Amino acid sequence: MFKKNKKQTETIKEPKEKKVRTVKVGTHKKTVIALWVVLIASVSFGVYKNFTAIDQHTTHEKEIIELRLQDTNGIENFVKNFAKSYYSWNNSKEAIEARTQAISDYLTKELQDLNVDTIRTDIPTSSTVTDVIVWSIEQSGTDTFSATYEVDQQIKEGEQTSNVKATYIVKVHVDADGDMVIIQNPTLAPAIEKSDYEPKTPEADASVDADTVNDATAFLETFFKLYPTATEKELAYYVSGNVLEPIGRDYLYSELVNPIFTKDGDNVKVKVAVKFLDNQTKATQVSQYELVLRKDSNWKIV
Repeated sequence: MFKKNKKQTETIKEPKEKKVRTVKVGTHKKTVIALWVVLIASVSFGVYKNFTAIDQHTTHEKEIIELRLQDTNGIENFVKNFAKSYYSWNNSKEAIEARTQAISDYLTKELQDLNVDTIRTDIPTSSTVTDVIVWSIEQSGTDTFSATYEVDQQIKEGEQTSNVKATYIVKVHVDADGDMVIIQNPTLAPAIEKSDYEPKTPEADASVDADTVNDATAFLETFFKLYPTATEKELAYYVSGNVLEPIGRDYLYSELVNPIFTKDGDNVKVKVAVKFLDNQTKATQVSQYELVLRKDSNWKIV
C-alpha cells in the first residue's frame, strides 16, 4: 500500500500579509481644521486691508493738506491785491472809474452793484494803501474761505494827512480749477491785539552750587566769543552732534544776560540771553538760548 510522504502531504502555508493600520479622520475634525484655515486667512486679509486703508487714508489726507496750503497762498494773494485796489482812491471821475474797473476783477456782479456809490466825486478825501496783512484764512464751506485781513491807509483831506488802520473779513469762493471771486463784501472785524500772555520765568536751582555756576558761566563766555564765526570742526570741541549749527556771522560777543542755571540729573540746564554787536549793521543783537551742559573732563553743550 502506497503511503504518502508526510512532508509531501503538508500544506505549505504562505505568510499572512500584514495589514497596515490606517487612522481615519472623522468628518468633524476635518471641518474644524477647515474652519481654522478660513479664520486665519480672514484675519490676515483683514489686517492687510486695514493697513492698506490706513496708508491710503494718510496719503489722501496729505494730498488734501497740500492742496489747502496751495489754495491758501493763492487766496492770500487774491485778497491782498483786491484790498490795494478797494481801499485806494481819489475823488476825480477818472480815478473812481479806474477803481470801479479794478475791483470788478474780484467781486461778483451783485457786489459790484453794491459798491457803485461807495466812492463819489463829492467826498473830500483821497486814500493810499500803505500795507495789507492777511491774518488768517479759514475754510467755511466746501469751496468757500473766510479771510481776515488788516489794511493800513494814509488818508489825505486838504492839507491834512492821517493814518488809519482797520480789520475786515471777506469770503472767497474758489472754483475747482482755482478761479476765485469774492462773495461777501468787506465787513468790519475785531482788530488783532497783542496778547497779555507772559511766560513763567524759571528760577535758579539752589542745588547748582556757586562753583558750578562760575565754571559753567566761564565756559559759556568762551563759547559765545567763538560761536558767531566758528566752523563745524571748531564747534565739535564745544557741542555734541548738531545741537547748535554754525551761523557764520560777523558778530562780536558782548555779554551774557541773566543766565539761570537749573539741575537736570547729571547735567545743568541754562536759560540765557546773549548780546552781540553786529559789525555790519552796528546794532546790538540779543539772542536767547536754552542749553543743556555736561561736564566730563570739560564742559560741553549736549
